[in-house]
Amino acid sequence: MSKIIVLGGQGQLGQCLQSVCEDKAMVFLSSKEADISNEAQLEQWFIQYNPSHIINCAAYTAVDKAEDEKEEASKINTIAPGILAGLCKRFDAILIHISTDFVFEGNQTGLLEETSIANPTGVYGQTKLDGETTIQQIWNKHIIIRTSWLYSEYANNFVKTMLRLAQDREELKVVADQVGTPTYARDLAEVLCKIIDNNITEDEYGLYHYSNEGVASWYDFAYAVFELSNTNIRLFPIKTADFPTKAKRPAYSVMDKSKIKKQFNLVIPNWRDSLKNCLQRLKEIQN
Repeated sequence: MSKIIVLGGQGQLGQCLQSVCEDKAMVFLSSKEADISNEAQLEQWFIQYNPSHIINCAAYTAVDKAEDEKEEASKINTIAPGILAGLCKRFDAILIHISTDFVFEGNQTGLLEETSIANPTGVYGQTKLDGETTIQQIWNKHIIIRTSWLYSEYANNFVKTMLRLAQDREELKVVADQVGTPTYARDLAEVLCKIIDNNITEDEYGLYHYSNEGVASWYDFAYAVFELSNTNIRLFPIKTADFPTKAKRPAYSVMDKSKIKKQFNLVIPNWRDSLKNCLQRLKEIQN
């Protein structure tokens, strides 16, 4: 039986895949076990498992740090996906690659479609966009999924950071003029499992957008985290200009999910409903 290799297997999406895809023959490789920029090392995993699918959850995601580490970000986000695409072509494996809403500049007001102009404002977004292009040029059997504001009960993310900060602070200020959609990594993991079960056909390969439904600012997101977890803290909205960062974030990155919903017959939950589920699981883990 062919295996499904998950790269970045110890990240939050990788851990969610472990939780929701227990019936599948998956091999979860951490970044230490499989450096996605090391072709010789990756080739050995391909030879060992002869995978039917590769799910690449590994990425350089330190958005601000990337501004100073362009070479490292490019190695992981641009060059490595090309290596993976080349190996997938050699071994005839389907490549499922996770990308980001940061490929957009963030100055549009309508829902962002897969055909909308991508114009990243920082190194992270540019290297991720270049990674998409590299895959598209090398191997046609690919599915690239752009997602946004990923969180879960695993690893480090916005939800867990807010809850941690609330333990020793009486008030917090959160940016309210950056708008997008929070995405529960467990929901995305379930979609990835469904795509694999779908026995992907030639007309289904390509680029897709996936996030939960709905729209929120980071302030809205934080407010919901505290409201739904019954956390008592004073929360204040601020402007992006009041919280300067090295890398510019998209002011607006709400994506249109029509294509992925139609292609794979998906019903996508609202972000608040998924947040409730995540907070419940976090509570169960802590207890």
